[in-house]
Amino acid sequence: METPRTPFPATGYYGPKYFCDRKEELDQLTKNIKGGNSTTLVALRRLGKTALIKHLFYHLRSKYLTIYMDILPTESLNNMLNRLSTAIVSGHPEKSAFGKKVWNVIRSLRPVISYDALSGLPQVSIKATPDESRSSIEELLAFLEKQPKPVVIALDEFQQILEYPEKQTDAWLRSIVQNLNNVSFIFSGSQQHLVADMFANPERPFFRSTQFMKIGKLDEGTYRDFIIEKFKEHSKDISGEVVTEILRWTDLYTYYAQLLCNRIFLSGGKLITSETWKDEAAKILKEQEFVFFGYREMLTKPQWALLKAIASEGKVFQPTSYDFISEHSLGNPATVLRSLKSLMGKEMIYREKDAEGNSYYGIYDVLFGRWVGRKRD
Repeated sequence: METPRTPFPATGYYGPKYFCDRKEELDQLTKNIKGGNSTTLVALRRLGKTALIKHLFYHLRSKYLTIYMDILPTESLNNMLNRLSTAIVSGHPEKSAFGKKVWNVIRSLRPVISYDALSGLPQVSIKATPDESRSSIEELLAFLEKQPKPVVIALDEFQQILEYPEKQTDAWLRSIVQNLNNVSFIFSGSQQHLVADMFANPERPFFRSTQFMKIGKLDEGTYRDFIIEKFKEHSKDISGEVVTEILRWTDLYTYYAQLLCNRIFLSGGKLITSETWKDEAAKILKEQEFVFFGYREMLTKPQWALLKAIASEGKVFQPTSYDFISEHSLGNPATVLRSLKSLMGKEMIYREKDAEGNSYYGIYDVLFGRWVGRKRD
């Protein structure tokens, strides 16, 4: 496994040494798989959901065949077939015993094989009708079902199948999955309301078919100790107070905390102070300004105004209240409701519940929230 350029990789998985905590989640996922149970895994974006799956697969690699596929870019069953085929062959070299068998199966589907210019990994492209795609996916799953090792398949951003033009894709997939004994699944997603509906609604095919798991933010103290230790391993000194400032500025979102620590690490110097991280944070926000102005261009004025208002508040429990609308000049409740629906559809805001069960709205992009705060000040 490759070594990251800094001890704070913001993307990718580089092994347990660079992965913080999630011991309880890892243990539960492992138990589910050993019991032959599939899991629905949900989390807000940027909290490390995909990294947790890769971390799990690292620990399962000796006794299980593991297949990870992000289906967010897919738009049809044919796309899913290509994604699944690519995930299988790219994770298992042709020279291996399993690789030889799986390559024979893939070749029987008459694919076009190309190789990624950067990674060198094979890319499978199969042109097929919806019926042919269903048949080929069933064939691949049947092949995996017959393997001597148990198989775990992670379908990341699983809610994307709801966008496929082929109707009732979830019902078809459920009919296949329920007959597999040697293959278990992790259905993960960040659009929590959609994923919850798929697995908790009695009218949906996947109702109560999996173990449900939701991951939240890392424990602040645990994450703080991890960050201090990683800096210390490279002879860099940072106090607990400074790390606390970093974690609270990034709102304990793993991606943003890793990104900022990555930049701090590369900034040079053996002593990391408040000024150090604030300088790097300001640079990040400046670099992201073109993205934030892009938000403004893609949204209507009411949507842009509401997005900024939610970003400035952090959490908004009553977006249609008189006080909130008046303070941010948002027009009227009907306009706010329309904008809320649109922003949710664009995945720019999310709806979540606090510890007391009260619903609130927040924004996905923490950096945008900090940028709005600086502009307001």
